[in-house]
Formats: sequence, structure tokens, C-alpha cells
Amino acid sequence: MIQLEEKAYFYLLGLIPVLVLLYFAHLWWKRRAQRRFAEPALLRQLAPDRSFFKPHLKLFMLLLGISLLTLGLVNPKMGTKLETVKREGVDIVFAVDVSMSMLAEDIAPNRLEKAKRLVSEIINELGSDRVGIIAYAGQAFPQLPITTDYSAAKMFLQSMNTDMLSSQGTAIDEAIKLASTYFDDEEQTNRVLFIISDGEDHSEGGVTDAVDLAVEQGIRIFTLGVGQEKGGPIPIKRNGVLESLKKDAEGEVVITRLNEEILQGIAEQGNGEYLRGENTQEAVAAVRDILERMDKKEFEAKQFAEFKDQFQWFLGAALLVLFLDIFVLERKTAWLKKLDLFNEKNAA
Repeated sequence: MIQLEEKAYFYLLGLIPVLVLLYFAHLWWKRRAQRRFAEPALLRQLAPDRSFFKPHLKLFMLLLGISLLTLGLVNPKMGTKLETVKREGVDIVFAVDVSMSMLAEDIAPNRLEKAKRLVSEIINELGSDRVGIIAYAGQAFPQLPITTDYSAAKMFLQSMNTDMLSSQGTAIDEAIKLASTYFDDEEQTNRVLFIISDGEDHSEGGVTDAVDLAVEQGIRIFTLGVGQEKGGPIPIKRNGVLESLKKDAEGEVVITRLNEEILQGIAEQGNGEYLRGENTQEAVAAVRDILERMDKKEFEAKQFAEFKDQFQWFLGAALLVLFLDIFVLERKTAWLKKLDLFNEKNAA
């Protein structure tokens, strides 16, 4: 496993395109000035040992040196020892609604992005809990199994979109059933399921049975509502540009509304609570309080306990490249000239 200690130094890589632009601008200016002095054929006769390719090589070496120096400053660390440690926490599964209705923009920027931000902020507040992620629409899909790797959780979370599931609709019961398979029966931790949705449900009465089954397995179900009761249309966009609004079979614009009643019913039946997700800070604080009140159970987790700095390899390589750059002159090298590796004879 690799950790990056000082990611802020990656901004130094922004120097590379600037230097490339400056180099070619200087090259254009120099050639323009040379044409005013003499014809290109005459210049080649006046400076027969000038290489046309060495300046490009020196630029490449400079950029390579900067890249290696940047990596050295970032200081990659490599995990060298994997240990099994005992931790105390709660097993949490987030079921995120990715149906088309989550594209409604009655809550900025839209319901799905709001849901992803809520989950991301909740993960930031966790300590030693384990998390899993489920995406659901007309069916449920396992996005990330139970893990203590919060970075991976947020990475998978950000990749979620309404196109990832082919079957549309909203089947909350499928998400609850899938979540029930996420928890490890051998490790009896507190089990929590957070459903983040606008409350639309097309599962035709199957939610009640799914919730009862989850409760029997010791799972508490909490719901987070995203959206407004007044609702809004579902935009259809291509490359970020609005093309139309979703319409029903009669050609009327579909208005999707937050259904708090369904979400409240699920939470009540699932021994949990219903929370409104409109205010991110308030919702995250409420979730944090809920989790802090729960009993923490001990479980085992594997993690890298020792990390060794690797910056010296990158700094050493950078210094070597920059040192060699000093000895790369812009004139032709005698023995390379004989080999004619760059076909400079024809160029001359």
C-alpha cells in the first residue's frame, strides 16, 4: 500500500506545461531572428556542429528532473508490514438511490450529488467503523463491501451515477435485501443501514417484508431524505447541456417529489430514525450523534502498520538527471555524429 504524505506539491507539475510553452515560444523567436540574419542553409554552414535535437533532449531532461523532484517532495510511503489489529466500531452500509429521479435539481446541485456529499461527509466523521456502499435503482448493485478503507469508499462513491444500472425505477426492498448480506455473521457488531433517497418506491409492497427480515438480523435502518416536497422536473442532459425534461406517456413533464412518508415509515419499522438531508452539516451532526450513542463492538482488521519513506529514490534520480543535463551540450557529439543516430546529416 502506498501513501502520499505531501500531496500539495503536485501543483509543481503545473510548471511543466508553462516551461514547454516558454521553450517553444523562445525557439520560434530565435528562428525568426536567425532568418533575419541569414538563410537557414547559410546558418547551417556557419554553425555545422550545432545540433537540432540536443535542445529538445535537454528540455526533456529538465522536465523529467522537475517531475522526479516533485515526487520526492510528495514523499510516497510504502507499507512494509501488514498487521491484524483489534478495533471497536459499527458496521455501516450506505444504500444510495441512483434512479433518474435523483437528477432533479430541487436541491442543489441535484439530489444525487447531494446524497454523495452527505455520505462523504459522514465518512469523514467516522473513527474506526467499517463501511460498505450499495447503489440501487430498479435493482440493487454492490458497490463496495464492508471495509475500513475510507479512501476507497469515497472513490467508489464519487463514481456513482444514474447510468450505472440499466433497470430504472426505485426498488428500496432490493437495497435492503442486499444490505442484509453485507454483514459478517461471525462478527456481531452493531449493524446500521442508511438509505439515502428521495423516497420514491416502485417495489409494490415488498419493502415491509425486507425491513422485517433486516430487523430480525439485528440491522437498524435509518433514512436520509434528499429533495423538496414541492419537487421538480427531471432534466435530461448531454455533456452538461440541457436537452429536455423527462415526460410521461401522455407527454406531460414528470414532477418528482420527496416522499417523506415512505422514508419515515421505513425508519420507524427498522428501529431507526428519519433525517432530512437538506442541511448537510445538521444531517451529518445528527448521524454522528446516533453513532456515538451506539455500543461499539470489537472486531479484527488488517492494516499496514509501518510505512517507509521513498522520497530519497526520486530525489536521487532527479539530481542524477539534472547533473547529466549539464554535460549535454547543444553541439553535436563527435562519436554520435559518426553514428548519425538522429539523421542529422540529412537535416544538414
